[in-house]
Amino acid sequence: YTILSKVHSDRNVYPSAGVLFVHVLEREYFKGEFPPYPKPGEISNDPITFNTNLMGYPDRPGWLRYIQRTPYSDGVLYGSPTVENVGKPTIIEITAYNRRTFETARHNLIINIMSAEDFPLPYQAEFFIRNMNVEEMLASEVLGDFLGAVKNVWQPERLNAINITSALDRGGRVPLPINDMKEGVYVMVGADVPFSSCLREVENPQNQLRCSQEMEPVITCDKKFRTQFHIDWCKISLVDNTKQVSTFQEVIRGEGILPDGGEYKPPSDTLKSRDYYQDFLITLAVPSAIALVLFLILAYIMCCRREGVALKRRIHCFISFRPSIQLVHHSAIQKSTKELRDMSKNREIAWPLSTLPVFHPVTGEMVPPLHTDSYDNTSMPLMQTQQ
Repeated sequence: YTILSKVHSDRNVYPSAGVLFVHVLEREYFKGEFPPYPKPGEISNDPITFNTNLMGYPDRPGWLRYIQRTPYSDGVLYGSPTVENVGKPTIIEITAYNRRTFETARHNLIINIMSAEDFPLPYQAEFFIRNMNVEEMLASEVLGDFLGAVKNVWQPERLNAINITSALDRGGRVPLPINDMKEGVYVMVGADVPFSSCLREVENPQNQLRCSQEMEPVITCDKKFRTQFHIDWCKISLVDNTKQVSTFQEVIRGEGILPDGGEYKPPSDTLKSRDYYQDFLITLAVPSAIALVLFLILAYIMCCRREGVALKRRIHCFISFRPSIQLVHHSAIQKSTKELRDMSKNREIAWPLSTLPVFHPVTGEMVPPLHTDSYDNTSMPLMQTQQ
Protein backbone atom coordinates (compact mmCIF):
# COMPACT_ATOMS: atom_id res chain seq x y z
CA TYR A 1 0.00 0.00 0.00
CA THR A 2 3.03 2.29 0.03
CA ILE A 3 4.05 3.64 -3.35
CA LEU A 4 7.83 3.74 -3.49
CA SER A 5 9.36 4.94 -6.75
CA LYS A 6 12.72 6.13 -8.02
CA VAL A 7 13.09 9.55 -9.52
CA HIS A 8 13.16 10.03 -13.29
CA SER A 9 12.66 12.97 -15.60
CA ASP A 10 8.98 14.01 -15.67
CA ARG A 11 7.93 10.96 -13.72
CA ASN A 12 4.22 10.15 -13.29
CA VAL A 13 3.11 8.50 -10.05
CA TYR A 14 -0.39 7.41 -9.00
CA PRO A 15 -0.87 7.44 -5.21
CA SER A 16 -4.21 6.73 -3.57
CA ALA A 17 -6.02 9.20 -1.36
CA GLY A 18 -5.67 8.39 2.31
CA VAL A 19 -2.74 5.99 1.77
CA LEU A 20 0.86 6.80 2.63
CA PHE A 21 2.89 7.98 -0.37
CA VAL A 22 6.69 7.80 -0.37
CA HIS A 23 8.97 8.99 -3.16
CA VAL A 24 12.76 8.64 -2.92
CA LEU A 25 15.11 11.16 -4.57
CA GLU A 26 18.25 9.11 -5.21
CA ARG A 27 21.60 10.87 -5.41
CA GLU A 28 23.00 8.19 -7.71
CA TYR A 29 20.60 9.18 -10.47
CA PHE A 30 21.53 12.87 -10.35
CA LYS A 31 25.26 12.18 -10.29
CA GLY A 32 25.07 11.50 -14.03
CA GLU A 33 23.68 14.98 -14.59
CA PHE A 34 26.75 16.70 -13.18
CA PRO A 35 30.31 16.72 -14.62
CA PRO A 36 32.63 14.08 -13.11
CA TYR A 37 35.90 14.66 -11.34
CA PRO A 38 38.93 15.61 -13.49
CA LYS A 39 40.60 12.28 -12.88
CA PRO A 40 39.00 9.51 -14.98
CA GLY A 41 37.83 6.48 -13.08
CA GLU A 42 37.59 8.25 -9.75
CA ILE A 43 34.38 7.56 -7.86
CA SER A 44 32.52 10.81 -7.27
CA ASN A 45 30.77 11.46 -4.01
CA ASP A 46 29.53 15.00 -4.47
CA PRO A 47 27.32 16.53 -1.79
CA ILE A 48 23.89 16.95 -3.38
CA THR A 49 20.85 18.64 -1.86
CA PHE A 50 17.32 18.89 -3.22
CA ASN A 51 14.68 21.59 -3.28
CA THR A 52 11.05 20.64 -3.91
CA ASN A 53 8.12 22.95 -4.59
CA LEU A 54 4.75 22.99 -6.29
CA MET A 55 5.04 24.39 -9.79
CA GLY A 56 4.35 28.10 -9.66
CA TYR A 57 4.57 28.24 -5.86
CA PRO A 58 7.48 28.53 -3.40
CA ASP A 59 6.46 25.56 -1.23
CA ARG A 60 4.94 22.10 -1.45
CA PRO A 61 1.28 21.17 -0.93
CA GLY A 62 0.16 20.95 2.68
CA TRP A 63 -0.03 17.16 2.70
CA LEU A 64 3.45 16.61 1.21
CA ARG A 65 6.64 16.72 3.28
CA TYR A 66 10.33 16.40 2.45
CA ILE A 67 13.33 15.29 4.47
CA GLN A 68 17.06 14.86 3.82
CA ARG A 69 19.40 14.48 6.75
CA THR A 70 22.75 15.21 5.06
CA PRO A 71 23.93 16.14 1.54
CA TYR A 72 25.31 12.60 1.28
CA SER A 73 21.94 10.87 1.87
CA ASP A 74 18.90 10.49 -0.36
CA GLY A 75 15.94 12.81 -0.08
CA VAL A 76 12.44 11.53 0.61
CA LEU A 77 9.05 13.01 -0.27
CA TYR A 78 6.24 11.55 1.83
CA GLY A 79 2.72 12.30 2.94
CA SER A 80 -0.90 11.23 2.79
CA PRO A 81 -2.89 12.68 -0.16
CA THR A 82 -6.31 14.09 0.58
CA VAL A 83 -9.62 13.47 -1.13
CA GLU A 84 -9.86 17.12 -2.21
CA ASN A 85 -6.93 16.63 -4.62
CA VAL A 86 -8.36 13.56 -6.37
CA GLY A 87 -8.31 14.01 -10.15
CA LYS A 88 -6.10 17.11 -10.03
CA PRO A 89 -2.52 16.52 -11.26
CA THR A 90 0.03 17.94 -8.85
CA ILE A 91 3.34 18.89 -10.49
CA ILE A 92 6.29 19.01 -8.10
CA GLU A 93 9.50 20.68 -9.32
CA ILE A 94 12.61 18.89 -8.05
CA THR A 95 15.85 20.88 -8.20
CA ALA A 96 19.13 19.14 -7.36
CA TYR A 97 22.13 21.23 -6.27
CA ASN A 98 25.70 19.98 -6.56
CA ARG A 99 27.51 21.58 -3.64
CA ARG A 100 30.93 20.95 -5.25
CA THR A 101 30.37 22.42 -8.71
CA PHE A 102 27.35 24.65 -7.86
CA GLU A 103 25.44 23.25 -10.82
CA THR A 104 21.76 22.39 -10.80
CA ALA A 105 19.46 19.87 -12.46
CA ARG A 106 15.66 20.06 -12.54
CA HIS A 107 13.00 17.40 -13.06
CA ASN A 108 9.25 17.32 -12.65
CA LEU A 109 7.26 14.82 -10.63
CA ILE A 110 3.61 14.57 -11.69
CA ILE A 111 1.43 13.19 -8.88
CA ASN A 112 -1.95 11.87 -10.05
CA ILE A 113 -4.01 11.19 -6.94
CA MET A 114 -6.46 8.35 -7.32
CA SER A 115 -9.55 7.70 -5.23
CA ALA A 116 -9.55 4.63 -2.98
CA GLU A 117 -12.72 2.57 -2.91
CA ASP A 118 -12.25 1.44 0.68
CA PHE A 119 -11.19 4.84 1.98
CA PRO A 120 -11.42 5.84 4.70
CA LEU A 121 -10.87 2.74 6.77
CA PRO A 122 -13.14 3.04 9.81
CA TYR A 123 -10.70 1.86 12.50
CA GLN A 124 -7.49 3.85 12.83
CA ALA A 125 -4.68 3.46 15.34
CA GLU A 126 -1.68 5.73 15.77
CA PHE A 127 1.50 4.32 17.34
CA PHE A 128 4.47 6.26 18.69
CA ILE A 129 7.77 4.47 18.03
CA ARG A 130 10.57 5.85 20.19
CA ASN A 131 13.61 4.17 18.61
CA MET A 132 13.08 5.33 15.01
CA ASN A 133 13.64 8.44 12.93
CA VAL A 134 11.22 9.35 10.20
CA GLU A 135 13.59 8.55 7.32
CA GLU A 136 14.36 5.15 8.86
CA MET A 137 10.67 4.37 9.20
CA LEU A 138 9.99 5.39 5.60
CA ALA A 139 12.24 2.63 4.28
CA SER A 140 10.09 -0.01 2.61
CA GLU A 141 11.53 -2.96 4.52
CA VAL A 142 11.22 -1.30 7.94
CA LEU A 143 7.67 -0.12 7.29
CA GLY A 144 6.78 -3.56 5.97
CA ASP A 145 8.06 -5.18 9.16
CA PHE A 146 6.00 -2.83 11.29
CA LEU A 147 2.82 -3.42 9.30
CA GLY A 148 3.42 -7.16 9.57
CA ALA A 149 3.67 -6.93 13.35
CA VAL A 150 0.51 -4.83 13.54
CA LYS A 151 -1.34 -7.26 11.30
CA ASN A 152 -0.25 -10.16 13.49
CA VAL A 153 -1.71 -8.42 16.54
CA TRP A 154 -4.80 -6.90 14.94
CA GLN A 155 -5.74 -9.63 12.42
CA PRO A 156 -7.52 -7.38 9.88
CA GLU A 157 -8.46 -8.18 6.30
CA ARG A 158 -7.20 -4.85 4.97
CA LEU A 159 -4.45 -2.83 6.60
CA ASN A 160 -3.04 0.43 5.23
CA ALA A 161 -0.36 2.81 6.41
CA ILE A 162 -2.18 6.15 6.44
CA ASN A 163 0.45 8.62 7.55
CA ILE A 164 3.87 9.00 9.17
CA THR A 165 4.85 12.06 11.19
CA SER A 166 8.07 12.94 12.96
CA ALA A 167 7.82 13.67 16.68
CA LEU A 168 9.51 17.03 16.01
CA ASP A 169 6.47 18.05 13.96
CA ARG A 170 4.28 17.31 16.99
CA GLY A 171 6.23 19.59 19.31
CA GLY A 172 8.88 17.08 20.40
CA ARG A 173 12.41 18.09 21.34
CA VAL A 174 15.55 17.40 19.39
CA PRO A 175 17.24 14.41 21.08
CA LEU A 176 20.70 14.65 22.57
CA PRO A 177 23.49 13.13 20.48
CA ILE A 178 24.24 10.44 23.05
CA ASN A 179 23.57 6.71 23.02
CA ASP A 180 22.26 6.99 19.46
CA MET A 181 19.01 8.55 20.65
CA LYS A 182 16.18 8.91 18.13
CA GLU A 183 13.61 11.65 17.69
CA GLY A 184 10.65 9.24 17.51
CA VAL A 185 7.96 8.87 14.87
CA TYR A 186 4.16 8.59 14.82
CA VAL A 187 2.71 5.95 12.48
CA MET A 188 -1.03 5.86 11.75
CA VAL A 189 -2.53 2.70 10.31
CA GLY A 190 -6.10 1.87 9.33
CA ALA A 191 -8.01 -1.42 9.26
CA ASP A 192 -11.48 -2.68 8.46
CA VAL A 193 -12.09 -4.65 11.67
CA PRO A 194 -12.51 -3.46 15.27
CA PHE A 195 -9.50 -3.13 17.53
CA SER A 196 -8.15 -6.31 19.07
CA SER A 197 -8.22 -6.98 22.79
CA CYS A 198 -4.47 -6.42 22.97
CA LEU A 199 -4.81 -2.86 21.67
CA ARG A 200 -7.70 -2.23 24.05
CA GLU A 201 -5.59 -3.17 27.08
CA VAL A 202 -4.17 0.33 27.25
CA GLU A 203 -7.66 1.66 28.09
CA ASN A 204 -8.15 -0.34 31.30
CA PRO A 205 -7.91 1.62 34.58
CA GLN A 206 -4.73 -0.12 35.78
CA ASN A 207 -2.77 0.88 32.69
CA GLN A 208 -4.24 4.36 32.73
CA LEU A 209 -3.03 4.74 36.31
CA ARG A 210 0.44 3.52 35.38
CA CYS A 211 0.56 5.98 32.48
CA SER A 212 -0.43 8.85 34.77
CA GLN A 213 2.49 7.87 37.03
CA GLU A 214 4.86 7.76 34.02
CA MET A 215 5.22 4.00 34.25
CA GLU A 216 5.13 1.45 31.45
CA PRO A 217 1.69 -0.16 31.05
CA VAL A 218 1.35 -3.93 30.97
CA ILE A 219 0.54 -4.94 27.35
CA THR A 220 0.52 -8.63 26.45
CA CYS A 221 1.39 -8.10 22.76
CA ASP A 222 4.28 -5.71 23.40
CA LYS A 223 6.83 -8.52 22.98
CA LYS A 224 5.82 -8.90 19.34
CA PHE A 225 7.07 -5.34 18.68
CA ARG A 226 9.89 -5.09 21.23
CA THR A 227 12.44 -6.97 19.12
CA GLN A 228 12.58 -4.11 16.60
CA PHE A 229 10.16 -1.37 17.64
CA HIS A 230 9.92 0.27 21.05
CA ILE A 231 6.33 1.50 21.25
CA ASP A 232 5.15 4.01 23.83
CA TRP A 233 1.77 2.49 24.66
CA CYS A 234 0.72 5.48 26.73
CA LYS A 235 0.66 7.59 23.54
CA ILE A 236 -1.34 5.19 21.39
CA SER A 237 -4.48 6.70 19.87
CA LEU A 238 -7.48 4.57 18.83
CA VAL A 239 -10.13 6.17 16.63
CA ASP A 240 -13.40 4.43 15.74
CA ASN A 241 -15.05 6.31 12.86
CA THR A 242 -18.09 4.02 12.88
CA LYS A 243 -19.42 5.79 15.96
CA GLN A 244 -20.90 8.99 14.63
CA VAL A 245 -20.51 11.51 17.39
CA SER A 246 -22.69 14.52 16.97
CA THR A 247 -20.63 17.68 17.16
CA PHE A 248 -23.72 19.95 17.20
CA GLN A 249 -24.27 21.69 20.51
CA GLU A 250 -27.18 23.92 21.29
CA VAL A 251 -25.97 27.46 21.78
CA ILE A 252 -27.17 28.99 25.01
CA ARG A 253 -27.07 32.72 24.62
CA GLY A 254 -25.61 34.64 27.49
CA GLU A 255 -23.62 37.76 28.15
CA GLY A 256 -20.75 36.68 25.94
CA ILE A 257 -22.78 35.80 22.83
CA LEU A 258 -24.15 38.52 20.59
CA PRO A 259 -27.64 38.18 19.16
CA ASP A 260 -27.97 36.97 15.64
CA GLY A 261 -28.32 39.94 13.34
CA GLY A 262 -28.85 38.00 10.15
CA GLU A 263 -26.83 38.42 7.02
CA TYR A 264 -24.57 41.40 6.54
CA LYS A 265 -26.14 44.13 4.45
CA PRO A 266 -23.65 46.65 3.10
CA PRO A 267 -24.70 50.32 2.98
CA SER A 268 -26.17 51.66 -0.23
CA ASP A 269 -24.21 53.83 -2.61
CA THR A 270 -26.57 56.77 -2.16
CA LEU A 271 -25.37 57.95 1.24
CA LYS A 272 -25.87 61.51 2.43
CA SER A 273 -22.84 63.62 3.25
CA ARG A 274 -22.18 64.18 6.92
CA ASP A 275 -20.87 67.32 8.57
CA TYR A 276 -18.06 66.58 11.02
CA TYR A 277 -17.71 70.15 12.37
CA GLN A 278 -19.53 69.39 15.61
CA ASP A 279 -17.46 66.24 16.09
CA PHE A 280 -14.32 68.35 15.66
CA LEU A 281 -15.45 70.83 18.33
CA ILE A 282 -16.28 68.08 20.78
CA THR A 283 -13.10 66.02 20.31
CA LEU A 284 -10.46 68.74 19.75
CA ALA A 285 -11.59 72.31 20.37
CA VAL A 286 -13.26 71.84 23.77
CA PRO A 287 -10.35 69.87 25.38
CA SER A 288 -7.87 72.39 23.96
CA ALA A 289 -9.77 75.33 25.46
CA ILE A 290 -9.94 73.66 28.87
CA ALA A 291 -6.22 72.94 28.77
CA LEU A 292 -5.48 76.61 27.88
CA VAL A 293 -7.54 77.90 30.82
CA LEU A 294 -5.74 75.57 33.23
CA PHE A 295 -2.39 76.75 31.85
CA LEU A 296 -3.26 80.43 32.41
CA ILE A 297 -4.39 79.76 35.99
CA LEU A 298 -1.16 77.92 36.75
CA ALA A 299 0.94 80.71 35.20
CA TYR A 300 -0.85 83.32 37.36
CA ILE A 301 -0.22 81.32 40.52
CA MET A 302 3.45 80.74 39.74
CA CYS A 303 4.36 84.22 38.48
CA CYS A 304 1.97 86.77 40.00
CA ARG A 305 1.41 85.46 43.51
CA ARG A 306 4.65 86.22 45.50
CA GLU A 307 3.67 85.40 49.07
CA GLY A 308 6.63 83.11 49.50
CA VAL A 309 9.37 85.64 48.65
CA ALA A 310 9.68 87.14 52.15
CA LEU A 311 9.80 83.74 53.77
CA LYS A 312 12.48 82.68 51.32
CA ARG A 313 14.59 85.73 52.21
CA ARG A 314 14.29 85.05 55.96
CA ILE A 315 15.37 81.49 55.44
CA HIS A 316 18.36 82.71 53.39
CA CYS A 317 19.44 85.18 56.12
CA PHE A 318 19.16 82.53 58.80
CA ILE A 319 21.25 80.12 56.75
CA SER A 320 23.90 82.81 56.09
CA PHE A 321 23.99 83.76 59.85
CA ARG A 322 24.72 80.24 61.06
CA PRO A 323 28.39 80.10 59.88
CA SER A 324 29.28 83.29 61.91
CA ILE A 325 27.83 81.74 65.09
CA GLN A 326 29.81 78.58 64.51
CA LEU A 327 33.05 80.61 64.13
CA VAL A 328 32.45 82.39 67.48
CA HIS A 329 31.89 79.06 69.22
CA HIS A 330 35.04 77.59 67.70
CA SER A 331 37.16 80.62 68.77
CA ALA A 332 35.86 80.45 72.33
CA ILE A 333 36.70 76.75 72.53
CA GLN A 334 40.25 77.35 71.29
CA LYS A 335 40.78 80.22 73.76
CA SER A 336 39.59 78.15 76.71
CA THR A 337 41.82 75.23 75.69
CA LYS A 338 44.94 77.47 75.54
CA GLU A 339 44.15 79.00 78.92
CA LEU A 340 43.85 75.56 80.53
CA ARG A 341 47.17 74.46 79.05
CA ASP A 342 48.93 77.59 80.40
CA MET A 343 47.52 77.02 83.86
CA SER A 344 48.71 73.40 83.87
CA LYS A 345 52.33 74.50 83.17
CA ASN A 346 52.43 76.67 86.31
CA ARG A 347 51.60 73.88 88.72
CA GLU A 348 54.34 73.37 91.36
CA ILE A 349 54.86 69.68 91.67
CA ALA A 350 57.96 67.55 92.28
CA TRP A 351 59.93 66.53 89.25
CA PRO A 352 60.10 62.82 88.57
CA LEU A 353 63.37 61.05 89.40
CA SER A 354 64.02 60.54 85.71
CA THR A 355 64.28 64.34 85.31
CA LEU A 356 66.81 65.02 88.18
CA PRO A 357 70.59 65.55 87.50
CA VAL A 358 72.66 62.38 87.61
CA PHE A 359 76.39 61.59 87.62
CA HIS A 360 78.10 60.07 84.65
CA PRO A 361 79.29 56.55 85.64
CA VAL A 362 82.70 56.99 83.91
CA THR A 363 83.70 60.66 84.14
CA GLY A 364 81.82 61.51 87.32
CA GLU A 365 80.47 64.67 85.77
CA MET A 366 76.97 65.83 86.48
CA VAL A 367 74.67 65.17 83.59
CA PRO A 368 71.73 67.53 83.03
CA PRO A 369 68.20 66.08 83.30
CA LEU A 370 66.54 64.41 80.34
CA HIS A 371 64.17 67.34 79.79
CA THR A 372 64.76 71.05 79.76
CA ASP A 373 62.80 73.60 81.70
CA SER A 374 60.75 74.34 78.64
CA TYR A 375 59.51 70.80 78.64
CA ASP A 376 55.72 70.59 78.53
CA ASN A 377 54.89 68.96 81.85
CA THR A 378 51.26 68.65 81.08
CA SER A 379 51.89 64.99 80.25
CA MET A 380 53.44 64.33 83.70
CA PRO A 381 51.43 62.14 86.00
CA LEU A 382 49.58 64.01 88.72
CA MET A 383 50.23 61.24 91.31
CA GLN A 384 53.97 60.75 92.04
CA THR A 385 54.83 57.18 92.91
CA GLN A 386 58.60 57.76 93.34
CA GLN A 387 60.09 58.11 96.88
